[in-house]
Amino acid sequence: MEFCCDYLVETRDFWNNFATISNYGDGESEGKPVVPGKGEICFSYTRERRQFGGPYIFGDRAAILDVDIQPNAETAAHVTVQDMADKSSQISTRMSSHEVNTTRANYVTSSMNHTEGGWPKDINFHDPEQVIRFRKKVEKDEMYTHAILQLLLPMEHCVHQNNAINIYELYFSEYEDSEMGGQSNFKTVNVFRDMCSSKRPVANISWSPDSGSRLAVTHANLNFQRETNDNFNHSYIWHIENPNKPEVIIDAGVPVVCLEYNPRDLNSLAGGLANGQVAVWDVRRGGTPLETCDHYHSFREPVMSVLWINSKSGMEFFSAATDGQVKWWDVRKLKMPLETLILDISKNGDQQLSRALGASVLEYESTIPTRFMVGTEKGIVICGNRKGKTPAEKLGVQYQAHHGPIWSVQRNPAFLKNFLTVGDWTARVWSEDCKESSIIWTSYQKTKLTRGAWSPTKPSVFYTTRVDGTLDVWDILLRQKEACLSIKVCDDAIHGLRCHDNGEVVAVGNDVGTTYIIEIAEKLVRASKNDKAYLTAMFERESRREKIIEAKLREQRLKMRAKQEAVGQKSPLPCVPSSLTDEAIEVLTNEFLTKVQQGDAPVTEPS
Repeated sequence: MEFCCDYLVETRDFWNNFATISNYGDGESEGKPVVPGKGEICFSYTRERRQFGGPYIFGDRAAILDVDIQPNAETAAHVTVQDMADKSSQISTRMSSHEVNTTRANYVTSSMNHTEGGWPKDINFHDPEQVIRFRKKVEKDEMYTHAILQLLLPMEHCVHQNNAINIYELYFSEYEDSEMGGQSNFKTVNVFRDMCSSKRPVANISWSPDSGSRLAVTHANLNFQRETNDNFNHSYIWHIENPNKPEVIIDAGVPVVCLEYNPRDLNSLAGGLANGQVAVWDVRRGGTPLETCDHYHSFREPVMSVLWINSKSGMEFFSAATDGQVKWWDVRKLKMPLETLILDISKNGDQQLSRALGASVLEYESTIPTRFMVGTEKGIVICGNRKGKTPAEKLGVQYQAHHGPIWSVQRNPAFLKNFLTVGDWTARVWSEDCKESSIIWTSYQKTKLTRGAWSPTKPSVFYTTRVDGTLDVWDILLRQKEACLSIKVCDDAIHGLRCHDNGEVVAVGNDVGTTYIIEIAEKLVRASKNDKAYLTAMFERESRREKIIEAKLREQRLKMRAKQEAVGQKSPLPCVPSSLTDEAIEVLTNEFLTKVQQGDAPVTEPS
């Protein structure tokens, strides 16, 4: 059988399609060149048909010359031999790069240490009275006018430079925010738990002055005849980003009731202990107190509140306890207090500790350095003045605020004449001008209120906590009958509340030692431009109303007294004095029993 193929063109197809052109089995195929017409070179292969399909057997053999084509002499005469040359081509457009650098400006970095006004060392620029006196003294100097005229031209030049463009300009400020509607949201940011096995209530919470990155939490059980673990009296300083382990463990040997950061030094703290002593800490040296006051000069009962005051040294604070004393201290001389005040509001000349009202909370505003407020266990708020010469002048004005202990007293950060009190089942807003009644108050709640605080950023918002574990957010510009937002934080009573300085975060602590960091919705934190004007009008209106009511009641009492004096007899019932002391109550009780026994005998009025 013969096969023919084109040697030059179809050799590839021949090998691909006919793999049998090789050696088969033991036999050999014979091939010979065949030269058909048209000048094509072909091969003829011959093999028996029965040997088709046998296995392939390849082998080596010597080269065999099949065809020898000699060169054509005529064609070779026209061939020109040239050296090898390379040539490249590019289709795209040729481009060139050129770099130009502008003239470099040389800058110099310099720093400047600026102190507030460059005040002398003996002048406390936080005290408004000292600042006013120093300014008057400088303005009387002959060189004052001369120096002002010299500084006026460069200062005016700088002012004109700053006024070239107002980078703080607020656009679209004439439009009101339409965000007051809708539901208010909140979010629990973090939870800190007491590391003690026995459940201890959170007694006090304090934010650090460095933008509130740390939180000081005290744990103390002040219940009467309590069951406590005397071997575990730790309180903690937490970093708000790490709830797993406290940064510092405060250990004073006895439970720490209250702990406050120094607003001028983030490493310094002052606290009150359950045994009546006060102590100071430096967190750089650990959780052990640096110094503690003597037992002889300490309080007789647990220290309920400690606050730093505005002083030249920045190292003074004052504290109060339920034994009825208020003491001022200096960190540099902590063995004994600088001053002691007994909360005896009776009209007698001498003060006695047996008649003193137990203090439950303190309030202090740094912009009014000589004024302070004390909330007592009998529901009376004392607005005192440290510059008073006599104890009666220091105790100042008293407000009958609540039916039981006052748990929170705080001045409004924008309206210092108005303050918030929390006690019994209500929260009340007072004005210093109205002594007989509050100007705004909430409705009586179903459960008792435990703490309260104003929002530092929105003056119309304040927070209250309840014994059922609820945090209420009130906005008195929106409504006074009910809270704008009620947050069910936990199932246990909440006795710790502290607002962050930015107003967005609130820290609350319950009776089982758990502290929650809660983030409040922005619309309850950010004040609009008209809030302050509306709140000013509200406070003035309510204060005016209370003053009118007080004047009418005073007039009615005067008329009633005049009628009784004209008739020549006194009231059939004893006259209740404005302040009920134990002696006054005893006198009234005896007079009432005498009245019952003797019939219509006249009753004398207690002095």
